[in-house]
Amino acid sequence: MESIQAIKQRFGIIGNDPKLNRSVEKAIQVAPTDISVLVTGESGVGKESIPKIIHSLSHRKHGKYIAVNCGAIPEGTIDSELFGHEKGAFTGATQTRNGYFEVANGGTIFLDEVGELPLTTQVRLLRVLENGEFIKVGSSKVQKTNVRIVAATNVNMFEAIKKEKFREDLYYRLSTVEILLPPLRDRKDDIHLLFRKFASDFATKYKMPTIRLSDDAVLLLEKYHWSGNIRQLRNIAEQISVLEQNRTINAVTLHGYLPNIGNNLPAVISSEKKDNDFSNEREILYKVLFDMKGDLNDLKKLTMELMQSGNTQQVQKDNEGLIQKIYRKEEKEEETHFKAPVPTTSTEVLHINVPSAPIKEDDKYHFAEEIEEEETLSLHDKELELIKKSLERHRGKRKAAAEELGISERTLYRKIKQYDL
Repeated sequence: MESIQAIKQRFGIIGNDPKLNRSVEKAIQVAPTDISVLVTGESGVGKESIPKIIHSLSHRKHGKYIAVNCGAIPEGTIDSELFGHEKGAFTGATQTRNGYFEVANGGTIFLDEVGELPLTTQVRLLRVLENGEFIKVGSSKVQKTNVRIVAATNVNMFEAIKKEKFREDLYYRLSTVEILLPPLRDRKDDIHLLFRKFASDFATKYKMPTIRLSDDAVLLLEKYHWSGNIRQLRNIAEQISVLEQNRTINAVTLHGYLPNIGNNLPAVISSEKKDNDFSNEREILYKVLFDMKGDLNDLKKLTMELMQSGNTQQVQKDNEGLIQKIYRKEEKEEETHFKAPVPTTSTEVLHINVPSAPIKEDDKYHFAEEIEEEETLSLHDKELELIKKSLERHRGKRKAAAEELGISERTLYRKIKQYDL
């Protein structure tokens, strides 16, 4: 069996952090078996290296290795991609197609971003894990496959299970062994090592001298939060390599390349609060809409009684409580938004709404119809407005906007296409 250091060198894994070494060690230990593995960790920590190690050290190393990004495949086609389809199964299916589970028979499938799978696809995947069976889209024939499944996700799976976005039974099937890769901020001794490796690679690539960091720049590098992990560090190294003429970088220069440095201290705000911020705003909006609907119904009721009886005083007396309720609400709203003259009595409110001309039989319910039209509140417009607002707030970053809206990135992409944003 190869040593941990030899495996890391072979697969380009840099660092000597004990947590990283433990993750690589677990991958080496489970590789000869056929048990399912779930790789967890934040985005950008290098989760894609673990499945490659497992496959190359297993008895399936001569079989196919297929990596599938579940979050990048549209919801309507992911079943076809994974399990295949029959000719004529849906519009555009002009011929039979073999899915990844059929093609990778005898090999390994790496399901990246498995937490983004639709619930219907999760049911199909569970069947493959339990007995190796699957059915093509548009077929009734059960087929067998023999694949090793390694999955990865940056989603908090217990939160996803709690919100019913991921099946609990599938989670336990996938995570027979769970391998957690630590975030870069927990590997402080590895940060400068990684930066030097990236700087050397870019110097070779762009045929220029290698950039070096001063001592104060190294300290700044190690204190930074690195929310984007290794991917973000590599991006920073490439920017500096290309843009800076002085090849020795101090802390002041490096500071200009680190975004939101003041906001990258360890966070104490729970992720649950972040997820609930937008949902609370949405609940308030719905409450306002339903209150408006109730007020419109009350006004319609008063108007109809007034039109039918023609006795203003009697209608006022019978509905005194309702009139006072509406009037107090209007007065409160006007005080909140602007100061304007308001009627001093509820009788004046009634006189404003009563048409001065005689009402014809055909026009008797014309005013009620206008209220009914105003009552129709378009959730379509509100949804469009909220999506626009979230995209603007996150500068067009769909993933961040989808998290704020409480929907999957695939659903947001479909909405953007639907509304032609």
